[in-house]
Amino acid sequence: MRVVTVVGHRGDPYVARENTLPSLRAAIERGADAVEVDVRLTRDGVPVLLHDDTLNRLWGHDLPLSRLSHARLGELTGGGVPTLAAAVAAAGGHRLMLDLPGADASSVRAVVGAVREGGADDRVYYTGGPAGMLAVRDADPDAEIALTWTTLAPPRPVLLAALRPRWLNYRFGLVSRELAEEVHAQGYLLSVWTADTRAAMRRLVARGVDSITTNRVDALKRVLGGPRKGAAGPGRGS
Repeated sequence: MRVVTVVGHRGDPYVARENTLPSLRAAIERGADAVEVDVRLTRDGVPVLLHDDTLNRLWGHDLPLSRLSHARLGELTGGGVPTLAAAVAAAGGHRLMLDLPGADASSVRAVVGAVREGGADDRVYYTGGPAGMLAVRDADPDAEIALTWTTLAPPRPVLLAALRPRWLNYRFGLVSRELAEEVHAQGYLLSVWTADTRAAMRRLVARGVDSITTNRVDALKRVLGGPRKGAAGPGRGS
């Protein structure tokens, strides 16, 4: 049976606020093989964990992150928005899947630099659309990439040749057995997001996916039959 990697979506958001250290740790404690987090930059260039471009939804401040220094961000959130460096340290030996919303060449260089400084090149991989992932490939020729794709029209060969992704990362509702077979035939691993019902999880496993990103790590673990070893997927350079 194909081993399926369990990825906690922004940590374990049903236990703790998404993209925080408690959420990350909760996902790991529940058995996630990897944790997906979103990374953006503060005004002064510090990579931090936040999905939205403002603090409104999670922290109650209708202020854009891009206008806040890291120090001011800490004041507004009580230190609740962690730096990427802190997340890398908190993950220990576990893998982190870094989603880079709104990424550009400058922000990607800062993120890749923080990963290198944390000695985490071999346990971090990057996900996002073509523009952001091309910036990642430019910043780190050896980076492991999961190209996010949102349509059944396949990525163009020229894009795949430039990116050299390890994974193709699809919205889970798009995935059929035929798509999984095609992705594997091309030599890629197939990751999907974000499946939260057990019925969807079982269907995806049956269709042959390699990785499922979920808000319900505990439910996915039960679907997969409990603790498993060696399920974190291929690392850098494998």
